[in-house]
Amino acid sequence: MPALTVEKPLREKLGEDASESLLRLVNQSVEQRKHEMLEFVEEKFERRLTEEISKVNERITTESSKVNERMTEEIGKVNERMTEEIGKVNERMTEEIAGVKNQISDTRADLIKWMFIFWIGQIGAIMGLLFAFFK
Repeated sequence: MPALTVEKPLREKLGEDASESLLRLVNQSVEQRKHEMLEFVEEKFERRLTEEISKVNERITTESSKVNERMTEEIGKVNERMTEEIGKVNERMTEEIAGVKNQISDTRADLIKWMFIFWIGQIGAIMGLLFAFFK
């Protein structure tokens, strides 16, 4: 900032003390204007910053809302797919369990058939021994 001086004719009219007072008054006025300008610029900057932050927050809120909706939709699709797949697995397990039960019952029937054949053979053998022994 250039140094302010009082011109010689004005200095002669006002005097040395008045000239110095005038310079101090002008310097104070400049400092006050500078201070007021800084306050004005700060207020304007803060207001603009607040507006921009508000816009960013709105965008974030909007985007997070969209993301939440999308996630809810995708989770719903996943749930539907899982329900469908679990239904298929349950159906398959039911079929397999029914098949195992049929195999167990068939095996049991075969086992009982062979047990009777074995018992009849044992009874025949014992009867043959008894007839041979008592004859």
